[in-house]
Amino acid sequence: MRKQVKGLLRIEGHDIVVTNPDKPLWPEVGITKAMYLQKLTALSPFLLRYTSNRLLTTIRYPHGAAGESFYQKNAPQPRPSFVQTAVHEKINYVLLNGLPELLWLGNLAALEFHPSLHVAGSTLPCEWMIDLDPSLPEEPRIMEAASLVGELLRSLGIQSVPKTSGATGVQIIVPIEAGLTFEELRSAGQFLAQYVSQKHPELFTVERLKKHRGNKIYFDYLQHYSGRTLAAPYTPRARPGATVSTPLTWEEVNRNVSPSSYHLLNIEERLQEKGDLLSLLPPQPLAPLLGHLRKKQT
Repeated sequence: MRKQVKGLLRIEGHDIVVTNPDKPLWPEVGITKAMYLQKLTALSPFLLRYTSNRLLTTIRYPHGAAGESFYQKNAPQPRPSFVQTAVHEKINYVLLNGLPELLWLGNLAALEFHPSLHVAGSTLPCEWMIDLDPSLPEEPRIMEAASLVGELLRSLGIQSVPKTSGATGVQIIVPIEAGLTFEELRSAGQFLAQYVSQKHPELFTVERLKKHRGNKIYFDYLQHYSGRTLAAPYTPRARPGATVSTPLTWEEVNRNVSPSSYHLLNIEERLQEKGDLLSLLPPQPLAPLLGHLRKKQT
């Protein structure tokens, strides 16, 4: 039996045991566990903004990104004393609040981080997330679809930031004022989804069943719900090339940038150049749209 190699990191006064630092996690691009932990450290000032105090689901890949995986909602055991948790619907979730927790999870081969859309103990959303989900394994029209949704939002006086999911899809994020509800945002999402599906029926669908979507892109407004999760901005993804869920500029969307363009090997350079595009956009005025939708319902 091969002897397990261990190392030790001292982070913010906490010891993190690193097992098998040379284990390949994305062997096709040469990323080992030790490299992965280095990349997580570089990503942490950005990633932790969108995971802090939220209910965390991870996807763990004990044998690397190409191996078998499992979703983990309940906090792993044993866990260090510095890891905080919160119970929601009888599940004890990790709160990914700091770098020690992030590196502890990284050592457990958690390669993806999917936080809730609300903070622990709240029923209110932190932002409005519009999820565009391709039905095809490769969708060359995904940026065209994102651009059309962005244009529609701008016509309503709403600015937004698109981001790659790190897989094949795109999410469009709208910062919001505190106090809006998931129900209000779902009604706004339904309005947008029905509008673009009627105006561009060859491109969009609101059909929930994938087998009935054909080659259309699913506008998923139902995903925006308490307890649901989406890939965090700046989370790595267990995909070929070690892609990272990356906020984009609308100019990049209009240039038809590939969702696979940004990955663990180049994300640091991008963040040094552009910073966190999401943090630059202030909360958007959704009251006029929501007021219009309330009037239509009465």
